[in-house]
Amino acid sequence: MQRAREGDRDAFSRLVETHYDFIHAVAFRWCGASGEAEDIAQEVCIRMARAIRAFKGQSNLKTWLYTLTLNAVRDDQRKRARRQRDTNRLASDPVYVGEREKADDEPQEWLWAAVRTLPDKQRDAVLLVYAEGLSHAAAAAVLACSEKTISWQLHDARKRLKDLLKKEAV
Repeated sequence: MQRAREGDRDAFSRLVETHYDFIHAVAFRWCGASGEAEDIAQEVCIRMARAIRAFKGQSNLKTWLYTLTLNAVRDDQRKRARRQRDTNRLASDPVYVGEREKADDEPQEWLWAAVRTLPDKQRDAVLLVYAEGLSHAAAAAVLACSEKTISWQLHDARKRLKDLLKKEAV
């Protein structure tokens, strides 16, 4: 553990190999899906790499890993819930409901096709937040702008999409 904290990559690799099954098992018990548990376990390994130097040994290593894993599970659950909420909110807007019933494409494909017609900055903001599930802050970092700009781009995109779909309905 001490060598891993000091930056020894081989020691860190052995630490991950030794505890990976524990991390995956905890993640699986909390989320109940193997694929999600794998994603979470990988995220925990990344978090371990970032936080290992701060680990002072004041608690048991397994307690620390358990805390990292549960925090990653909670973050993943919030991210998934936010993504689902945002997608549902966008797709259940009354203006879109009538259009969705007319669409022959896959569910919600009509909406993403409309999103791709938006101006670049609005399209990028919508895709990063709604399709990729990024927070406004993360999308702002990707697009090198402020969170307020992302919020404005999303607001303006919703207005444009409503107008666009109203015109198509006529």
